[in-house]
Amino acid sequence: MNDDEFGRFCNEHPDLSFEITADGELIVTPQTFTLTGARNNKIAYQLEGWSERDNRGLTFDSSTGWVLPDSSRRSPDAAWILKARIRQIDAQSRERFWHICPDFVIELRSSTDRLRILREKMLMWLSNGVQLGWLIDPERHAVEIYRPGTAPQILEPVDSVTGGDPVAGFTLDLRRVWDPMA
Repeated sequence: MNDDEFGRFCNEHPDLSFEITADGELIVTPQTFTLTGARNNKIAYQLEGWSERDNRGLTFDSSTGWVLPDSSRRSPDAAWILKARIRQIDAQSRERFWHICPDFVIELRSSTDRLRILREKMLMWLSNGVQLGWLIDPERHAVEIYRPGTAPQILEPVDSVTGGDPVAGFTLDLRRVWDPMA
């Protein structure tokens, strides 16, 4: 599907979210459980606060769709991209799905997610150009850190994680993610 066809398809099913793999497989992504939504909000809030202070890039939430170099259409739970890269997209295209890969992504595991599938998604992000990715697993109080050309680093148990390039200076306090009601 091109951007217009995909947009119309999504509008025909407003209660669902969709992703498409590079092979054209349609993935239906249902609403998250409520606690997962609270956890994701804690992540997005911290990333946005840092990004505002840093002022080099923009943050995006889990409803944002990206058209990646491999032609897949994917949505991480949180993303960040340098403004300099955004400026390379013409003004008209900025109002549509962006055909670019974020620099940094976060995937948050919910109680129904299979770890193997999320790990494959993290590798897909890397193969499309992500420079840093975090897979956050509240069940294990763990973060898996993904970078191009290296094996994932697993921090477990962990209460915070600090980013290097491209998000140098960003530290995510995970205590509020593990227990949003604390």
